Amino acid sequence: MAVHEDSNSHKNKASDVFDEISAFNVENMQNNTRIVNYSRTFMSIIGGVIAGILGFTSLTGFVFYFIVMAITTVGLAAKTGFVVHSYFDSWNRIVFDGILSGLLSFVLFWTYP
Repeated sequence: MAVHEDSNSHKNKASDVFDEISAFNVENMQNNTRIVNYSRTFMSIIGGVIAGILGFTSLTGFVFYFIVMAITTVGLAAKTGFVVHSYFDSWNRIVFDGILSGLLSFVLFWTYP
């Protein structure tokens, strides 16, 4: 036997669908992305100084850089409680943003000492 739904229950179901759609505040997302870039730049500088002091050369230095970036990514994900979609639109923002610009800072401070 079919049950007749009243119009109020249909409206509640429609509003539940809209409640499940996630909305992002653009300013907050830009600020979060800026923080990721600052963190990567800072860790690149610190990693470059450490690689220079330890005397890493050629491929060893670049491997060290990517290890530092992997640790930074895990740290940033831990800071979000591993719920990245609450702060960013995708994992790509936290994993890949700022790696190439950080590489330039790393090489600068790696070769400076």
